[in-house]
Amino acid sequence: MDNNLFTNEIIISWLQYFTKYTPVDLERVKMIDITRKNKNVIPTVESHQVTLVFTEAGDPDIFYRMWNAGLGDCEVWYNEGAEPVGRMKHDYVRDMINRGINASAGMLVINPNARNTYRIGLGSEYFQQGSVQHVGSEIRSVIFNKMNVEREDNYVVISSGSIAVEAALIAIEGTVTAVEYNRDRRSSMEENIEHFGLHNVRVIDHIDKETMKDSPTPSGVFMVASASMEQELDLLTRLNPRILVVVYTLDFNVAASIGRIFDKYSIKDKEVIQVSVSKLNQKNVFEQEPSPWIITGRAART
Repeated sequence: MDNNLFTNEIIISWLQYFTKYTPVDLERVKMIDITRKNKNVIPTVESHQVTLVFTEAGDPDIFYRMWNAGLGDCEVWYNEGAEPVGRMKHDYVRDMINRGINASAGMLVINPNARNTYRIGLGSEYFQQGSVQHVGSEIRSVIFNKMNVEREDNYVVISSGSIAVEAALIAIEGTVTAVEYNRDRRSSMEENIEHFGLHNVRVIDHIDKETMKDSPTPSGVFMVASASMEQELDLLTRLNPRILVVVYTLDFNVAASIGRIFDKYSIKDKEVIQVSVSKLNQKNVFEQEPSPWIITGRAART
């Protein structure tokens, strides 16, 4: 099918079809066309009570992924053809996990448990673990406060799969370029992309002009400090001379020397904070978690 299948006229015809056959107030409908852009169905359905999804044929696992994400109680209204005509059916996602999409069409998904806002700082239990230990949810919450991700942002995330995943869930109209140098970490990243049903994440194994040529101009970068940090900052501040920079490190020497690096690449408004989290364990003893430094600034390169 042509990727421009769902024109305004066809979208209106689907809206009229669902208006006729469903008891839904269309004023509350969120529309998402996953044939044109890299849109994420699962987080959209999670945060909207009514979602009209336009999709093309050939997705055999969409309902299984929704069920696996905890959306089994959602009700799906659909027909079995590619046109908004004929008999309409409706079933719960939990009863559709063995079905796929066999025709380019619209489907209405009703989620009675939708959240109106996104939860910042997902717990580590939500992620596919693999061989990677993810940043704790409390620290991740602070990181996202500094990243200030918006729905249309294009972020580069270097060496942090959980940050890349959560950024993609927030930037629903944008993209995330996840840079993972380690093969095991790339595999874990790809598992989480599948687990969360993300379509706006691109995974690359290093960062240079060639690997970044197909990515949109980044509005921000989150990076775990490493030996390649200066090379990465040099390229990214050239791609966007006003890029927002957020650096994570557990190394005091890196935190202490970051001012020199920021000055070299004209990154201004430096802020350095350290985050400490202690948790009470089963023995009523507080356990101290690793206390990272988070350094932020914005490039002002000419």
